[in-house]
Amino acid sequence: MSLQFIDTHCHLADARLHSQFQAVLDRATAAGVVAFVCASADIEEARRAAELAQRFSGVFFAAGLHPHEAASAASDPLFLKALETLAGDGRCVAIGECGLDYHYDLSPRPDQRRVLAEQLDLARRMGKKVIIHTREALPDTLAILRHCGLEGNRVVFHSFTEGPQEVSAVLDTGAMIGLSGIVTFAKSDALRQAAAAIPADRILIETDSPYLSPEPVRKNKINEPANVPYVAACLAGVRNIPLETLAEQTTANARRFFGLPAAD
Repeated sequence: MSLQFIDTHCHLADARLHSQFQAVLDRATAAGVVAFVCASADIEEARRAAELAQRFSGVFFAAGLHPHEAASAASDPLFLKALETLAGDGRCVAIGECGLDYHYDLSPRPDQRRVLAEQLDLARRMGKKVIIHTREALPDTLAILRHCGLEGNRVVFHSFTEGPQEVSAVLDTGAMIGLSGIVTFAKSDALRQAAAAIPADRILIETDSPYLSPEPVRKNKINEPANVPYVAACLAGVRNIPLETLAEQTTANARRFFGLPAAD
């Protein structure tokens, strides 16, 4: 049986992939990718993602507001209602991506924190999983998660980038860890050390496409789900296990965490 992978975080509704969607899907299928969780950064992207999920059986979606968009949401009292409507779709498997980004600070930090807390509360009320984006903001992200009362085992920290100490703090909450092409980069030694310590039932793989093309295709400006096997191969090496084992573990984890149907 050929290897099967699930890309647990990709932006298929981004214009760079959406415009060539069938070709992207064909290349991913040829690479063994059997399912996709299409994340969103704003309401419009979530609507496009929902449309893709309705049309293609292997595509599921998450509806959320990226911290970069928090300022616009803070002034729009209807954003949460729109998000709730999207999250009610049967193909929506999570709220996200949402979180805090103190690296770029494209939205004021108080707005980021409030909008994150509102989305976590929505996920708690609706029984949804949560996809977290956090950059240079882990202590505040963890504090908000604790305060909101959402169980840690309903959360995945996507495209994790930090080291062993930080991954330990996240694992202590019960959360899953998603790893992207960043783990393949030459300067990511601390991240690879952290990745080696993640329990087998807590690890997910992703591309975060169209961003973060992994080695050995990092020169490609547009990443896509067909490249998720490169992430898997790197992690198999780091964890000293066969690629087949890594693929089986991460695929099973993705199906369990997001409630995806079993393969046909």
